[in-house]
Amino acid sequence: MNKIQFNYLAPVPELREKKRLKKFLESIVAKEKKKLMSVKYIFCSDSFLLNINTEFLGHDEFTDIISFELNRPGEPIEGEIYISINRVRENAADFNLSVGAELHRVIFHGLLHFCGFKDKLKKDQKTMRSK
Repeated sequence: MNKIQFNYLAPVPELREKKRLKKFLESIVAKEKKKLMSVKYIFCSDSFLLNINTEFLGHDEFTDIISFELNRPGEPIEGEIYISINRVRENAADFNLSVGAELHRVIFHGLLHFCGFKDKLKKDQKTMRSK
């Protein structure tokens, strides 16, 4: 079984070199001295992710990414990361980035959360960005 899986509910032509990307994601986990069971990335639309955000988190607003950690503390990382391709494209335009660069940023961001990094406080955001 692949430890990193990509699932598509929306097309993502900007996602290239998937095998290399999966190896890089595995290296992030190893660098943080964590173990990896499996992480599923689900690329979806704004409306799909809005439904998840409303139903599971009680937030009636668009977001670029939602992650669900499925493992217990101390167990190997297992989870699902939902990414809105609509939000990624809009954020890329807002931040004057390529869609590919923004897509990679959110892919890494979700995995870093599973490695234990937070981003609510300014100092935590700085650490997350440096990673």
